[in-house]
Parts: sequence; structure tokens; C-alpha cells
Amino acid sequence: MTASAAPSIDFVRFALEQGVLRFGSFKVKSGRVSPYFFNAGLFNDGASMGRLASFYAGALLDSGVSFDMLFGPAYKGIPLATAVAMALASDPRRAGRPVPFAYNRKEAKDHGEGGTLVGAPLKGKVVIVDDVITAGTSVRESVDIIRAAGAEPAAVLIAMDRMERAGPDDALSAHSAVQDVSRTYGIPVVSIASLTDILTLLEDAPEFGDHRGAVLAYRQKYGV
Repeated sequence: MTASAAPSIDFVRFALEQGVLRFGSFKVKSGRVSPYFFNAGLFNDGASMGRLASFYAGALLDSGVSFDMLFGPAYKGIPLATAVAMALASDPRRAGRPVPFAYNRKEAKDHGEGGTLVGAPLKGKVVIVDDVITAGTSVRESVDIIRAAGAEPAAVLIAMDRMERAGPDDALSAHSAVQDVSRTYGIPVVSIASLTDILTLLEDAPEFGDHRGAVLAYRQKYGV
């Protein structure tokens, strides 16, 4: 892609280069066989995590969402929120203003400061940072934690929106997991990229053209 490509397309290309996005035949958690697979856990070195964080920060700032701090749900959200806070602090649009962040433990600590929360106190408008939304369980738990602290969930920030409905083939949900989260909690879900961006890349990149038909068919069957 050229330097003038949209940030979302640049991100899809970056995910491919890192092996985070792959095409083929993959059995996913839902039991479906997907023609593509996105595993953000493979952003696993300092350079790739730094660039990933800059994409997250850019997507959040471009969205116009008003926020005061970040929250990373255990476990994947912990390094993500940390890295994104760093990227936001160095973004010129933030004028050097620090971005507090916090995260939770899966089990409460019974010594030291105790409790399940680590980092800055949860207050103001809080953005939840995660990789993807599947069942929405992580978001629900995060919203409960944020509200219990007297703060306000402002948005969910994710890397990839699969734009995919849940449920068995004969009883698919009316909305995608992302749409359900937004409707349930009344907050926006901001994604760096989506299935639409993957299809755009497949259309523009001949080396991946053989996979476009399978991805289109999958979207026609399960997409929103």
C-alpha cells in the first residue's frame, strides 16, 4: 500500500507482515471454520507493540471520544492499556498530557495494597482497551468494575472488528458482538480496523487475491 493509505489499511498490512493476520482455514472458538485468523497476541516484541500502540492511539484520537484514562482488562488488556497510554502521552495532539491507566487482577491480592485493581484510581471517563470483542464477557466485567469505582465507561477500544454475528447457523444473532456491546452499554466501540478493511486490502493486493472469495462468502453468511 502507498503511504497515503488509510490508517486502517496500513494496520491490516502491518498485521499481515507480523503474522497476526493470516488467511487459510481456521477453526475458531465459536466452532466455525474461518478463512482468516487474527491473533493480537502475536504482537509480541517491543517494536511491534510500539507500533500497535500508535495505531490504537491514533484510532482513539481520530474518533473524537472524550476520555480521561484507560483501563486494561486482565490479561490481554494489561499490556495494551500500558502501551497505548505511552503512545498517547507522546502524541502531539495530546500536548504532552499524561494519560493515567489501570488494570485488574483476576484474583484479589490479600497483602500490600490489596484488592483487584492496579494503577491509577478509576475516575472520570474511562476507555476500555482490548484486542477484540467476541462474547463481550471482558467488556461486561470491565464496565462493572469502572462503575463500581464511581467512574464512567466512555468507550471500548479494540484492534479488529470482525463484524460477525454469533450463534448457530440456523439462529444467528441479529447484531454483531461489537454492536451488542454498544447497544447494551450505550458507549461507542472504536476499532483500528474491521473486516471491511481486510476485504479492501484483498481487493487491492493481488498476492492475497485467492482468499477474497472465501472471505466474502464468510461475510455474506455471518456478517452484519
